[in-house]
Amino acid sequence: MSDQTGRKDFVDRGDSRICIKRQAELLSINRTSIYRKPCAGKTIPYEDLLIMRRIDEIQTAHPTWGYRTITTILRRDDRLIINRKKVRRMMRDMGIYTIYPKPNLSKRFHAQYVRPYLLRHLPIDHPDQVWGVDITYIRMEKGFMYLFVIIDWYSRYIVDFELSTTLDKAFVLTCLKRALNYHRPEIINSDQGGHFTNEDYIDLLESNQVKISMDGKGQALDNVRTERFFRTLKYDCVYINEFNSPRELRIAINQYIEEYNTYRPHSSLGGKYPAQVYGKQQHQEVA
Repeated sequence: MSDQTGRKDFVDRGDSRICIKRQAELLSINRTSIYRKPCAGKTIPYEDLLIMRRIDEIQTAHPTWGYRTITTILRRDDRLIINRKKVRRMMRDMGIYTIYPKPNLSKRFHAQYVRPYLLRHLPIDHPDQVWGVDITYIRMEKGFMYLFVIIDWYSRYIVDFELSTTLDKAFVLTCLKRALNYHRPEIINSDQGGHFTNEDYIDLLESNQVKISMDGKGQALDNVRTERFFRTLKYDCVYINEFNSPRELRIAINQYIEEYNTYRPHSSLGGKYPAQVYGKQQHQEVA
């Protein structure tokens, strides 16, 4: 699997016999995205990227620590001269939000799209009963990407995933549409982030007769299965490698998830791997 950014790598803009329009059709990407120069926003100084790496490491190990605590750790352990405002801004750019109950000051802007948490005291006893979806920051040597994942709660199977260089909601919708072509869950659970509290997301799930569940604001245990997967992925794959390009990262994530789904035993599954429990031996949706 590859997102549009990856598929654009295969477009021949030179003297190919196949015109760019036809290449775009064959690769199933938008032709305008080929001509548009990639824009990852403002250039981030390398020193700031290193700080963001440390923030990611600290927050992954301690998801309940807020920007104040992380600022103190950076000053104390890394001897950095940095203020809380900068750490808070970096965490926002990384899509990192501290896990703890807190007032939802922005909820009024998205209240019409917020849905109740449906999973409390609900027995999870079969595949495709509940999917969890979430986004995490993935570092590279000189940059970063965002990873969106769909995980089946019963089997821990990664149903689908998508990488993006930006936090634009399009990559979330692209992945969900693809996954819903193969499977149809009863419930999809997410946090109350902007990628999930918007009209396009709500309409997509409702049009597919999927019930929408959302975590209580800042509640750590509401989406714990997805959080655990992200932590395992970072420790086992991301932190021990230096990925030089989105292409390298994409290949590594593909390989890791394929192994996670089809080979690695899972303690909560009695030593089985997720695909055995999910009951799907064909993995074209994540291959």
